[in-house]
Amino acid sequence: DDSRLAHMLRLVNESQSRKALVESWVERFARIYTPIVFLLALIVIVVPTLGGFLEFDKALYNGLALLVIACPCALVISTPVAFLAGLTAAARQGVLIKGGRALEIAGLVQAIALDKTGTLTTGRPEVTDVSAFSGHTVEELLERSVALEAHSDHPLAQAIVTYGALHHIRPAEIAEFTLLPGQGAHGLLKDRLYRVGSEEFQRNFHDIAPDTKQLLARWALEGKSIVVTSSADHLCGAIALSDQLRPEAVLAIKNLRLVGINKIVLLSGDNKETTNAIGAKAGIDECFGSLMPEDKIKQIDQLLERYSLVAMVGDGINDAPALARASVGIAMGAGTDTALETADIALLSNDLSRLVWLVEHSRRVLRTVRQNIAFAIALKALFAFLAVIGWSSLWGAIAADVGGSLIVIFNGLWLIHPIKPRSSAN
Repeated sequence: DDSRLAHMLRLVNESQSRKALVESWVERFARIYTPIVFLLALIVIVVPTLGGFLEFDKALYNGLALLVIACPCALVISTPVAFLAGLTAAARQGVLIKGGRALEIAGLVQAIALDKTGTLTTGRPEVTDVSAFSGHTVEELLERSVALEAHSDHPLAQAIVTYGALHHIRPAEIAEFTLLPGQGAHGLLKDRLYRVGSEEFQRNFHDIAPDTKQLLARWALEGKSIVVTSSADHLCGAIALSDQLRPEAVLAIKNLRLVGINKIVLLSGDNKETTNAIGAKAGIDECFGSLMPEDKIKQIDQLLERYSLVAMVGDGINDAPALARASVGIAMGAGTDTALETADIALLSNDLSRLVWLVEHSRRVLRTVRQNIAFAIALKALFAFLAVIGWSSLWGAIAADVGGSLIVIFNGLWLIHPIKPRSSAN
């Protein structure tokens, strides 16, 4: 029951209860529309009969024809069929969507916020530089760092643990370990307090020497992520890690603009210099670094003040609050369980080009829904008019009602055949 597959199946089941906004509107419309149609049918039967314009049998026949053609079957079924087909097509493309509402909003978003590590980048960083401070050796620095990072599932932490293993350093036992999402962690190693985290996190406890600042700034300008380790008394050292952009990232950002996304921002807990360097390579509009989870929420709120619908794309625990606050949250499939649980959509293939596909697919679904609704209303209006003036037979009304339902169903089912993802040739 706790496996990833079981979790995904639960998300699919939950999607059935999350209706799209337009789907809810159609159902509300049908609840008002149906009693009005019954009233009109009574008028068609009673008024001509009492006025002496028609015999009761003929008026009753016209009223029944009106009831048949006015049955909102085609209107009500047009929306869920289209969204069900759209959800199915998305699943075939490795995009798991938790219901029609999320699918609908994905095609209407005006701004997108992206996390950096594991989302815009591959999430497979490698240690490039290790520098020990305060008289410590590199081995001592790695022993303290590996011991703390072994308790975290963050990509940077796992990269440090892997690097330590290559140098024959195994994680030592840590007591009172505490993880601070978006900041770092601390714990007791041999009854001594040690902290590991970002430069900003360490500034809360220690002054950083000018030469150390210069070293960290140089690493940051090279686009490297920096993890600093300290004791209760001083800084023990720093480790620089390099994470590469996803191969499809630059093209995905370009195509997001081509499909009409007005604003793309990068939100990261990494330092500002590193965030700006990565964002510049990807072609991001604005980059915000050194963000805590609550800071990411504030950035989403600011975007929502300027744009009515905003999407957030992330993969980590520290992204979960922002995923929940955004109009639609999108998680990378290889992300943490917390991010997947919070998000409305999961990109199971970890391919950012699927983000562009998602926007275009959602718009295609919405176009189909509008086509179905317009066709159903136009067909009903035409045959209702013919029934009122006595030009429609009961068999004609039945054929129009059933035929209209079949047409909107088949039109919706075309969505099962998904559009192809954009490529550089597009």
